[in-house]
Amino acid sequence: MLKKIKINLNVMESMLYYWEATNEKEKVGEAFIKAVAGAPEMKLTYGADFDEESARKGLSAISNREPFTPKSRNEGRFWNDNMWMLEDMDYMRAIMQPLKVLNVDSVIEEVNSKGDFGIEEVEVIFLPLHLKPYYTVGNKLIINFFTVKPDRVESKPVVVGNVELDLESREFVKIEDLKTFIASKLMELK
Repeated sequence: MLKKIKINLNVMESMLYYWEATNEKEKVGEAFIKAVAGAPEMKLTYGADFDEESARKGLSAISNREPFTPKSRNEGRFWNDNMWMLEDMDYMRAIMQPLKVLNVDSVIEEVNSKGDFGIEEVEVIFLPLHLKPYYTVGNKLIINFFTVKPDRVESKPVVVGNVELDLESREFVKIEDLKTFIASKLMELK
């Protein structure tokens, strides 16, 4: 039976500072960038085509206003999405604000209503990633911050792109409520 969902925004809080400082043309120190790239949460998602050094190089190039040549599609998307946040700080804030106050009590009820879950506590981590919308590792659901979208028109809760992401058009095949997305992906941890 699921008893607790912990929302982890540690890396995103650091990224909020990074984007704000970079947007204000302040130099973000290399030690800070290495700390973000080396965060334990980020390490959960690294693989052969995107690792700690990929994240560090992308963030460093942006902060130093240097040219960046990605070695993989994941590196390119990571760099591009971070640049996107800098270009539209209001959009970035429209994503961050609802995450900071996200109440997932209804998600616990929904997951438990589907039968024995088998895990008492899970962690939902938001990270600035690249192509994949989410990862599951142990009792953790990791959601790519860049796939979270605010619905500005109807002032609905934040929505997220489902797993089926058209990589060419960058359009989501299906959009669903963030809490529904979390509940459905937590069922994969079962």
